[in-house]
Amino acid sequence: MDLKSGLQEVKQELSSDEKLLEQAFQLERFFKKYKMLIISAVVLLLLAFIGYKVNGYLKEKRLESANSALLTLQKDPKNKEALAELKESNPKLYALYSYSTSVNSEAKESLQNVPKESNFLKDVINYHKSVLEKKPQDSIYYRNLVLIEKAYLLIQKGKKEEAKNILARVPKNSQLAPVARLLKHFTIQ
Repeated sequence: MDLKSGLQEVKQELSSDEKLLEQAFQLERFFKKYKMLIISAVVLLLLAFIGYKVNGYLKEKRLESANSALLTLQKDPKNKEALAELKESNPKLYALYSYSTSVNSEAKESLQNVPKESNFLKDVINYHKSVLEKKPQDSIYYRNLVLIEKAYLLIQKGKKEEAKNILARVPKNSQLAPVARLLKHFTIQ
């Protein structure tokens, strides 16, 4: 019995080794058959990963460069190199910086030179131009403030009834509602 059980174990081991060897041959055949495809997929994945990391690194460097240029401009607004660096590395931040300096200078001409990178910036620039010209225009972002300004200009011209109608359009939950109520008192005859 001892010999029989030993032979049985050897047969089982040989059978499992045979199956393992068979699977290895199948894997080798599969690899030989699809070798180029597998290698191409691995290389593509590797290149995609490297490209992703390089892109992230370059983006981070551009942001650092833009932030450094902005900090330099805050200390020295006349620095042409920092302005050029900001414009090159982050055009949207450059547009906001240009807008900020233009509004602070209160010059209509400088507002026209601000790059309009977004709808928000276009709307805000148009709003500030109209404020400087004292001709309030409709604005998406300053809607209630435009209503207040129109009413104020009408009150100055003596058109109190028109001003009252405009002030009625300011929502009661607006932060400008107290100002609207105050201006309504000026329309009382």
